[in-house]
Amino acid sequence: MPAEPNAPVADLDSAWSAIVAELRSGLPAGTFDLWVRPLRPSHVAGGTLFVTAPRPAGAWIERRYLPVLAAAVRRHAGLDGVMVVEAGEGAAPAEASVPTSTPPDPAHTFERFVIGPGNRLAHAAALAVAELPGEAYNPLFLYGPPGLGKTHLLGSIANYMRRRHPHLSVHLTTAERFTADFVAALRSNGPERFKERYRGLGALLIDDVQALEGKARTEEEFVHIFNALHAAGNQIVLSSDRPPGSLSKLAERLRDRFDWGLTVALEPPDLRTRVALLARMAAAAPGGCALDPAALAELARRVPGNVRRLEGAMTRAIALASLGGEPFSRRTAERAAIGGEAPGPDREHHSIQAVQDAVCACLGVARSELLSPARAARVVRARQLAMYLARELSGASLAEIARAFDRDHSTVLHAIRSVQGGLEPGAELTRTIHRVRQTLGGHDREPGGSPG
Repeated sequence: MPAEPNAPVADLDSAWSAIVAELRSGLPAGTFDLWVRPLRPSHVAGGTLFVTAPRPAGAWIERRYLPVLAAAVRRHAGLDGVMVVEAGEGAAPAEASVPTSTPPDPAHTFERFVIGPGNRLAHAAALAVAELPGEAYNPLFLYGPPGLGKTHLLGSIANYMRRRHPHLSVHLTTAERFTADFVAALRSNGPERFKERYRGLGALLIDDVQALEGKARTEEEFVHIFNALHAAGNQIVLSSDRPPGSLSKLAERLRDRFDWGLTVALEPPDLRTRVALLARMAAAAPGGCALDPAALAELARRVPGNVRRLEGAMTRAIALASLGGEPFSRRTAERAAIGGEAPGPDREHHSIQAVQDAVCACLGVARSELLSPARAARVVRARQLAMYLARELSGASLAEIARAFDRDHSTVLHAIRSVQGGLEPGAELTRTIHRVRQTLGGHDREPGGSPG
């Protein structure tokens, strides 16, 4: 069970080599070289591996790649958590017991948050909390699938509070880091300093609070901290991929506390909001981007879902236009959206098992290999592709897909992003996806072609 202290890994260097090998095979080469290769294992404290990163990359690595890194650490080192610290920060276990706030992204502001019907209430509630900490809604609980703006809103609250309420002690963190802080405290200076630090906060913001599930000792401590902050009128903001009632592995008294204030859902953006998001992304691109409103509308229509998928499609569209020396047109939008469409009302849904079997047939991988812990490159490639297509074609949630592959949801999310990063017109990966869809008997078109 994650989060409880465990024995230190016997051979850290050997485990780290295995971790790096897994990340190298699962990440694009450029991403691995830029962000993962410079990492170095520092020490183990309380079942947590502390990894040093060069300044100022630590916060970015933790924000973008921590789930992938943590999954590899669990598999190869048998440790429950990982914390990324920049060189010179938290160098000894004794310092790790003092929580360090996650630096909010400067781009996470209320002004840059694109408002639509699916997030209007969440935006208004977050702004009210930022303006009147402890007075508006306490706690504020935001929930929804990944990529809808929960982290952006938490960062906006933190940035706004620090600017408007400089006297307020604001702590922004993730549930994973909160757990790592607590576990490290158990093995170093003891939990008392940890408790004092958290109970003295003016505002506590925790992202992805569902990560506390199954971590009994951390949950117990969080209940005490929650009670102390709430009784003192200090603001608490939490985010999760599910509403409190669906966090079935959390202690009931903790779920009840999450419902004390205001609970707000974030829903996928509608077409108009997606167009506005794409326009914002294009304007923020280096050198700007010449916009064709019809092209933006076409890209928005073809890429429903969340903001991350829109970002990926927009990046591909800008790259295609730039590298090909062509304007950003509807044709560019069509090519950029390859592989980015979710099952629509005119597309048949397939079971996860059917998708797995189709991928195995197309790539020559046995089903037993697909579901095994095997890390051979061909098996990893097939597994990631099957997870990606299961998400696209089955209509299943990340948790359901994870169970079908005997993995955790962070592994599935990493697989989806890895495949999305390799989708380019004419690429072998794109052709393979087309073959799998044909094997499944669904209505598909050639990559880059017009809808049939």
